[in-house]
Amino acid sequence: MSFGGQPPAPQRFPTALAGRSGYAPPAPAAPSPAAAMPALPMPARRGRSASVWAFGALGFAMLALIAYFALFLGVGASVVGLVLALVPLAIVLTGVRMIDRWEPEPKSLVIFALAWGAVAAVGITLLVDLAFALAVGQRDEFFAAVIQAPVIEELAKGAGVLLVFVIGRRAFDGPVDGVVYGALIGAGFAFTENIQYFGTSLISGGAGELTLTFILRGLVSPFAHAMFTALTGFAIGLAARRGASTAAAVGSGALGLLGAVGLHAYWNGSSLLGDFLALYLTTQVPLFIGFIIAILALRREEARLTRVRLGEYAAAGWFTPQEVEMLATPAGRRTGLQWAAGLRGDRREVMREFIRDAAALAAVRQRAITGRDPLAAADEHALLMRSRDARARLLAY
Repeated sequence: MSFGGQPPAPQRFPTALAGRSGYAPPAPAAPSPAAAMPALPMPARRGRSASVWAFGALGFAMLALIAYFALFLGVGASVVGLVLALVPLAIVLTGVRMIDRWEPEPKSLVIFALAWGAVAAVGITLLVDLAFALAVGQRDEFFAAVIQAPVIEELAKGAGVLLVFVIGRRAFDGPVDGVVYGALIGAGFAFTENIQYFGTSLISGGAGELTLTFILRGLVSPFAHAMFTALTGFAIGLAARRGASTAAAVGSGALGLLGAVGLHAYWNGSSLLGDFLALYLTTQVPLFIGFIIAILALRREEARLTRVRLGEYAAAGWFTPQEVEMLATPAGRRTGLQWAAGLRGDRREVMREFIRDAAALAAVRQRAITGRDPLAAADEHALLMRSRDARARLLAY
């Protein structure tokens, strides 16, 4: 017999056997929402990225170039040239990536530099060439190849390096950065120029002439334009390392431009004035080897400067001497990545973040020392916080 309705259901309490019967007690409710972990600060983007308007202008210029190739080469030859031009472009970009591994440049500026070379510099060259043709008519082959092309092309490409310095000054830290941006612009220029050369060879001489042109331009000398413009970038990078003004960077870049024009003129002239193969083996190959040696020396100097600057933070207690050795030397980075791979969950990506932020921190301090970065203090704080967080995640168990 019951009074007042149904009897209450029996209470159930969690026991050691609760999991076996399918019973799971609810999680206790929080008295108030738990505080979220603050987001890690990021370095300021101002002065380290290209404007969307700049990319918009390059986009319109690219449409004009596409129309030019379709009109003068035809769609089929243009597509064949495009596909083949990707091969030397990939070779050069692989080399540039190896140079830029120590302290990578912002992706926005990397894309802008490549696009400037492929679109703007080529467009400027074509317009000047058209103006020359209208003004003086047919030109001598020697003048066109050894004087006009080196001067106009290197001016157009060098203007791109200077523009990167102006719009991305807080990412343009020294000679290595200048070489990277110059090489990217040169790679972009060679890519578009190769489309034209390959397409023209296919139309005029068929597969045989196309094969020869591809070997000479795509495999024998893929780094030529990158190497020329890297000289201009190197000179502007020297000015950037000293904290120079834009006017001083123009003056320094002009000296590098003279070297770029001279090397470009010699490179073109070697195919007209003598035995190309002999000159290639006796002078151009040694020049390229010298270029590689110079790049390695610049990389070593960049590593030395990183070590000095991080050592200053170590003296202030932000890093240990062992961490500086790990973050600022190639061998230390390799060892650090191997160690991180053995941690629970494979923490190599965290170690890569630690290395990148530490390298960026050293560059920020160098800019602060030269007094050319008004946002250096904010970037320094952000990168120190990020480095401390990365260390905590590496050591967490």
